[in-house]
Amino acid sequence: MKLSVLTYILPASALLLLCGFAVQHTTKTPAKPNLLVILVDQWRGEALGFEKKEPVLTPALDKFAAQSFVAEQMVSNNPICSPARAMFFSGQYSFKNKVTGNANSRTAPDGIELQASTVCWSDVLKANGYANGYIGKWHLDAPHQPYIPTSNNTEKLAWNEWTPPARRHGFDYWYAYGTYDEHLRPMYWDNNADRDGFHYVDQWGPEHEAEKALSFLKNANSERDASKPFSLVVSMNPPHSNYKQVPQRYIDLYKNISLDSLTKDPNIPAANTPMGKLYRENIKLYYAAITGVDEQIGKILQGLKELKLDDNTIVVFVADHGNCLGKHDQESKNTIYEEAMRIPLIVRWPGHITPRYDAVFLGNIPDLYPTMLDLMGLAKQTPREVDGKSYASYFLDGKGDKPAAQFLLGTINTHSPNSGFRGIRTTDYKLAYVKEKGVIVPYLFDLKKDPFELKNMYDERSPLVQSMTRQLTAWLQQNNDPFTLK
Repeated sequence: MKLSVLTYILPASALLLLCGFAVQHTTKTPAKPNLLVILVDQWRGEALGFEKKEPVLTPALDKFAAQSFVAEQMVSNNPICSPARAMFFSGQYSFKNKVTGNANSRTAPDGIELQASTVCWSDVLKANGYANGYIGKWHLDAPHQPYIPTSNNTEKLAWNEWTPPARRHGFDYWYAYGTYDEHLRPMYWDNNADRDGFHYVDQWGPEHEAEKALSFLKNANSERDASKPFSLVVSMNPPHSNYKQVPQRYIDLYKNISLDSLTKDPNIPAANTPMGKLYRENIKLYYAAITGVDEQIGKILQGLKELKLDDNTIVVFVADHGNCLGKHDQESKNTIYEEAMRIPLIVRWPGHITPRYDAVFLGNIPDLYPTMLDLMGLAKQTPREVDGKSYASYFLDGKGDKPAAQFLLGTINTHSPNSGFRGIRTTDYKLAYVKEKGVIVPYLFDLKKDPFELKNMYDERSPLVQSMTRQLTAWLQQNNDPFTLK
């Protein structure tokens, strides 16, 4: 689609005859917008200061949100690391991009990794003259033997893997790792390092990655071709576990806050239960990591401003999925509940995107691919294989089409795809079918009246259930999903 706000308003062409000479007005072609994506891991949508739902400190994002389009109802359609990330980069749902579960040595024989042949939005930008950079966690390549000798790779189960240049999907500058959760001493592969050439850094991961991002923006070490527009992904692992891996200065910000004030939500299990204990032991650490990441984001945004790049840079802040942290007796993610599924989405483009808080837009991760390309004037370059739909017009001013529903899937056994859960979510309701030991357990929650999802309202005779089930069935068929609802 053509977006009038993406072009300058040109003066009407005029032909003036003066002293026998024809004078034609010309104008400079507008610069292509840059793209900065800040992707965080396991950050639930409720854990933002401006949302006023949890007492967490996020001053940088509070300020950023006031300048941006904020999508309150954004979800992670498959709320676990590799599937969510694959949806973001491919614009496809999990059964098409083949990443139905986390990439590790257990799923590697089933080909669970982002396919080299997949055309990611970064590939499209590369083909259209962009210099692309990637910093931080990737987690889209399957480990193979001999396993990289990092602490999360064992013969029994390996997680971490190097991404060779041919699998970097158009990212010219690469400073990244597969997945590794020792945040206080992270490891990375430099751009030109081979598989055995990784190194460790004695610095908290987000802080180090913010410094690398600022260097990229400044082009301090010739990280990019300065004659080209750029895209940069900064992928920070915290607030992902290990929750204790956070600098003490952020933990200290919460030391005088009573634990009782942080455990009032009715979906937090009792203190004497395993998940209740997990929540109480880690909630302050989780918040501390969020506040620390928020500070690093503030540094990046300030650098963007000081370099006078902010006006022509689209900034996207998003998480791959959320985190229950014990709520609903769920340890973390990959479940049907809001704390796992609802994620932050904040998008800023000064002078183009109207700042506003939106409580009705039903965002899906695959839609971000075509929407970003559309905003950047590259709508026609979106591959046909992309499942997502562009909502660029809606992002700009809230006046375009918006999704009617969100479709949910997860906990899929790669050997038995007719497994896990499938669901459909609207602004008011969530319907989900969960397979537990081969038996379907259906759920219906009223998200407005019961935001903590305490009461299962499912009744198969209900017209609402029947209508939402028909929509879900149609989506399953459209996406060749083998899940059966009975």
